[in-house]
Parts: sequence; structure tokens; C-alpha cells
Amino acid sequence: MKAILTLIAVIFFGTLAMAQDASKEVKIETTTVGVELDITIQEETKKEIKVARLYKFKNSRIKKELSFRTKRNKSKLA
Repeated sequence: MKAILTLIAVIFFGTLAMAQDASKEVKIETTTVGVELDITIQEETKKEIKVARLYKFKNSRIKKELSFRTKRNKSKLA
């Protein structure tokens, strides 16, 4: 019962507070200023070219060395 009365009181006072027209709108004068954009694009040429190599064959030396497995990597059955 206390919770219902409190809720009704909060809603009642909230609507009364919103219904009051105490503040009036104040108009503000705005000023406009022209803006000029100067955009310069600088193009830089890259002189260093890095090459990534892909190996066609499965048995290539680098692929083998990068994908090595040890005996401890194997899964064990419990």
C-alpha cells in the first residue's frame, strides 16, 4: 500500500512540475563567418618494395621448418 501511494505521489508531483511554464525561451543572435579550405595533397612514392613469397610445393624447406611438430604436441587419450 505504501509503495502504491509513493508511486502515485511521485507521478502527481512530476506532472505538476512539468506543467509549470516558468522559463521562457530566449532567442540568441548568431553570426556566420566564412571559412576557406586550402587542401594540398602530397604524394609520396614508396621506393622500398617488400615481397612475400609463397611456395607452390608442400615439401618446400621453409614450410617444413615453420610447421614442425614435436612428440609432445600430439593429443593423448585418457
